[in-house]
Amino acid sequence: MSRTPSRRTVLQGVALAGATVTGFDPATRSWAAASPETASPGNGAPPAGPARIPRLDGTLVTDASSLTAAADDFGHIVHHRPSAVLRPGSVRDVVAMIRFCNDHRLPVAPRGQGHAAFGQAQTRGGLIIETATLAEIGDLDSGSTTVTVGAGARWSAVARATLAHGLTPPVFTDYLELSVGGTLSVGGLGGQAHRHGAQVDNVTQLRVVTGTGELVRCSPSRRPDLFHAVLAGLGQCAVIVEATVRLVPAPGTVRHYLLTYDDLDTFLEDQRLLVREARFDYVEGQVSADAGGAFRVHVLEAVAYGPPVGPEPDDTVLLRGLRHDPATVTRTDRTYYDFLDRIAPFVAELKEAGLWAYAHPWLDLMFPGRSAADLAAPLLDALTPATLGPGGVVLFYPLLRERFRTPLLRTPDDDVFHLFDILRTVPPDDSAAVDRALAANRAAYDTVLAAGGTRYPVGGMRLTRDDWRTHFGAAWPALERAKHTYDPNGILTPGQGVF
Repeated sequence: MSRTPSRRTVLQGVALAGATVTGFDPATRSWAAASPETASPGNGAPPAGPARIPRLDGTLVTDASSLTAAADDFGHIVHHRPSAVLRPGSVRDVVAMIRFCNDHRLPVAPRGQGHAAFGQAQTRGGLIIETATLAEIGDLDSGSTTVTVGAGARWSAVARATLAHGLTPPVFTDYLELSVGGTLSVGGLGGQAHRHGAQVDNVTQLRVVTGTGELVRCSPSRRPDLFHAVLAGLGQCAVIVEATVRLVPAPGTVRHYLLTYDDLDTFLEDQRLLVREARFDYVEGQVSADAGGAFRVHVLEAVAYGPPVGPEPDDTVLLRGLRHDPATVTRTDRTYYDFLDRIAPFVAELKEAGLWAYAHPWLDLMFPGRSAADLAAPLLDALTPATLGPGGVVLFYPLLRERFRTPLLRTPDDDVFHLFDILRTVPPDDSAAVDRALAANRAAYDTVLAAGGTRYPVGGMRLTRDDWRTHFGAAWPALERAKHTYDPNGILTPGQGVF
């Protein structure tokens, strides 16, 4: 594997007022610091009492700006301030600090790009491990069938590296600037998932650090209990430091279609038809407001891959029998990477307008296909452009259950199910609006759960342990056993609230 140079330090990073973090005081539950003179190896040990922290290749910091940044995320709703942040220079640092934290019962949470919406990667008073420095991408050639990447690598970087050899991971999330470890901890869904399953279904091996600080390689045949407890396991049993991902041949160009519907039932029926027939390589959808503010404009997004993995797209064949409004069809031929990264300009606009800093009380649910229209209709009827917020989006797309094999990624019991997302934006100082959105999310979840649906666990919702037990269902006993085995002191990823 090709690697970036390690950032070695003699000690463990700079804290406040020029002091260096040297240890942890169990009595006060605080990090100990010494001046540069007393901390240097030639001037004796740190003051008696604190437990000396391990020697690190990277940095351990406790400065106010780092802690404040780690106490926020993309959601801008939950703010749990850690006591320290690790920026590892190597996997060894992750092992050493998790062992240290386990010994002293300090909670630990890995953080990739900080894109969590509800404090899932935060911890009050514990250690945040920023995985962005673990971003190596393994060597490749045109005959590769997998690629091994660091947990902190962004999917955009993985795509560019593999495309240089005519290869691609089969499934991408819509936003490419997420970390590999982050999406594999929750599932990783995209418009290609109806053909290939989620991102977690395309992992062949992991390297992880358990809650006791054990560095383990695991796969379906090697420590399978741990492998299946980590993928979509919300960081409860181990921290992902490296993943080996399946690769497939990449198309050079794609044809991208947008088809508009004015009827929800017809829109969903055509989505289900397309994924059952595997007519397209990518299928998603959006719902937007009409001129009167009602969410009745349904846009089916479908993509056909061209050579060398498919034939030149044939509009007549691909669109045959669909019941969209033919006057509104748009079709665009574009490069494969341009398609994958198509929302980058939209994200840039959101950031330019300051909307990236808004609160994001997102709702992410999975509906059984048989009841998707009935479940969605009241949620869409209650939605207004004002409650969705500027830059907000409603996503609605179909998935085939038989493609999903990861036990902890819970899906409805229907051959086709739909992911439904209301991606709200709310001014961060409007706490009442955030509370209303969170309450609406919970009410929607309860209704969907009663109808046989589930949730994709990335949005804004408060769940109890009993809720999580219900969410994981038949997979709960195996997850609970793995938690007791691999994180017996319960230090990992407390922000999820699972245990």
